Amino acid sequence: MAEPISPPRVVLLTDPAMGEHAAPGHPERPERLAAVADGVADGAAAGAADLVRATPFPASDEQLHRIHPTWHTDRLDEIAHAGGGWLDPDTYVGRHSMVAARLAAGATMQAARAVTDEGAAVAFAVVRPPGHHASQERPGGFCLVNNVALAVAELRASGLAQRIAVLDWDVHHGDGTQAIFDEDPDLFYASTHQSPLYPGSGDAAERGSGAAVGTKHNVPLPPGAGDEAFTRAWLDELLPAAATFRPQAVLVSAGFDAHRDDPLAHLAVTEDGYRTVAAAIGRLAAELGLGGVALTLEGGYDLPALRRSVAATVEGLLEGLRQHDPERGAVGDPDR
Repeated sequence: MAEPISPPRVVLLTDPAMGEHAAPGHPERPERLAAVADGVADGAAAGAADLVRATPFPASDEQLHRIHPTWHTDRLDEIAHAGGGWLDPDTYVGRHSMVAARLAAGATMQAARAVTDEGAAVAFAVVRPPGHHASQERPGGFCLVNNVALAVAELRASGLAQRIAVLDWDVHHGDGTQAIFDEDPDLFYASTHQSPLYPGSGDAAERGSGAAVGTKHNVPLPPGAGDEAFTRAWLDELLPAAATFRPQAVLVSAGFDAHRDDPLAHLAVTEDGYRTVAAAIGRLAAELGLGGVALTLEGGYDLPALRRSVAATVEGLLEGLRQHDPERGAVGDPDR
């Protein structure tokens, strides 16, 4: 008699202490945590997966300093201990912000380990503050430390993966992530984002530097672009390039502010677009022999759209991981 097949496991990593990072009226607000956590639970249920809730560990100074210099994190800690302050018109440090930032980084590292070393199909770090605009020495764009870059460093330091793909579908280009790894030939970075829009980077000609030329891929989308342009960019260009790169781990900078209901930008992606791209990422991970996909929250500011988009993403990933069939060919094959 055949053994029953166990359902896939979805790991949800979050901590209410990240809600203590707050400024009145700021769009990157604590309520986002509950909306996204509910979306992860909805997606796991729709995808017939077991949901495991886990409390993240805070990143240690040693882990933070793999990406950010000591003086940088010391400065942020000093601002927090002094009561907080604004770093630029969009980015602030509150009294508890660095507690939240350490938890956000730790959750993202833990999500990466969950899919590479612990058997999870999907691991979602539901975090704030976000991270992809933070460079090694500069916070900005709501971000204090770069969560996904720290997860890359964690996988490498743990010997779990060296060649890693970071897929970023936030409506804003992840300038911090790209800058950190611009000369790194073992880091594949791919992004769709609205252009023109903050931070003004992410031109298609930005392909990496030195030995890393050709490992960075950007598809700017014009205001008003929706599911068709979004899915075409990922399915026809970015994911086939990722398949050729053959990463040992796939991490997603999952911002949902490209949604048509989001108040901070002007793309028109829907839940269907996120589900389609997520399913293709799931198939890619399975084709590469990877156990699963890790995600960390970036942007997304309309709470109902955020919950629906996250649910569609988790469901899509699970569908893609299940649907993989070696006889169907690689991502981007015209006969798929």
